[in-house]
Amino acid sequence: MPPKKAAAPEKKVLLGRPSNNLKIGIVGLPNVGKSSFFNVLSNTDLGKAFNYPFATIEPEEARISVPDPRFDWLCNLYKPASRVPAFLTCLDIAGLVSGASTGAGLGNAFLSHVRSVDGIFQVVRAFDDDEVTHVEGDVNPIRDMEIIQTELRLKDIEWVQKQLENNKRSARSLGNTSLADKARKEEIATTEKVLNVLSEENKDVRKVEWTNKEIDIVNSLQLLTAKPVTYLVNLSEKDYIRKKNKWLPKIKAWIDTNNPGDPLIPFSVSLEERLLKLSDEDREAELKNIGTQSALGKITQSGYGSLDLIRYFTCGPDEVRAWTIRKGTKAPQAAGVIHSDFENKFVCGEIMSYEDLKEYGSESAVKAAGKLRQQGKPYEMVDGDIAYWKAGG
Repeated sequence: MPPKKAAAPEKKVLLGRPSNNLKIGIVGLPNVGKSSFFNVLSNTDLGKAFNYPFATIEPEEARISVPDPRFDWLCNLYKPASRVPAFLTCLDIAGLVSGASTGAGLGNAFLSHVRSVDGIFQVVRAFDDDEVTHVEGDVNPIRDMEIIQTELRLKDIEWVQKQLENNKRSARSLGNTSLADKARKEEIATTEKVLNVLSEENKDVRKVEWTNKEIDIVNSLQLLTAKPVTYLVNLSEKDYIRKKNKWLPKIKAWIDTNNPGDPLIPFSVSLEERLLKLSDEDREAELKNIGTQSALGKITQSGYGSLDLIRYFTCGPDEVRAWTIRKGTKAPQAAGVIHSDFENKFVCGEIMSYEDLKEYGSESAVKAAGKLRQQGKPYEMVDGDIAYWKAGG
């Protein structure tokens, strides 16, 4: 008998909502530069950047285009009438204060707004300015990061304890041998493990290796500490240009100890605000003059990547468009992002990679080289795929 084929490794389930329309929230203490950052990122003044706590109460929302040299190259090749890049949806959320988990400041509203997003840009203030008050009295980014981490964990602990009580209560009414009872026991065991991670191990939920079964239960809890975090350190213009600040090494050490692997991006709101007022030509000249680059593109890309988002392209003379999907999306679901009929009546996709198109220079040359592939329902999309979908009538 031929040897049995080894089972394919189980595909890892992602933490978070299984959606392509994911949002990232801008979080931080009051007066650290959150709303000013939101304004320059979205090129608006929606964020009410005033010098007092809670200038933002209801979260403001904006769609930010994600820079991508591949998209620019495709637009140059096809010269389409319409160009639609990938977008990241950002929310400016009210400032959090110590005690938010028990309702201090705008605590409960703040935490419900954080619960509604899928990832976090945590803005940390590392600049001194007597004119911009700090809610804690002085500038200390380590203390600020600890306040936010503590408040998010405390709220998760409270939430998990409540879920655990509910699960145990409903488990009493089930028979010991039923499938529902087995599932409920697994749910209780995983929820207890989550509580232990938060309260005993003092870890964020996203920093633990979970099994696929556990991830399904963790996702159902919608925990604040399960969301990916990108730390954005707001520096003075001078410190950003010279790439030096007394707090940066301490912030990096704190992240490495508490949340290893999380991205840290220094930027300067004051510089970005100044650049925003200039024309494209003057902005380029000014950046060359001071010897630095805007950090906004890097920040947007980091946020997009932290949510496990990738993009594929549809191209033609009418339109070049980037479509956002989550890693691991299969071809029919990727087609369904354009229109549900493409998913429901999916036949196949004609796929070529961006790299092949760039190497061969035209669709006909890619086809002649045998690099245009027909892919069926099992095909998992790759970042940068260029797709033409075929659907039944």
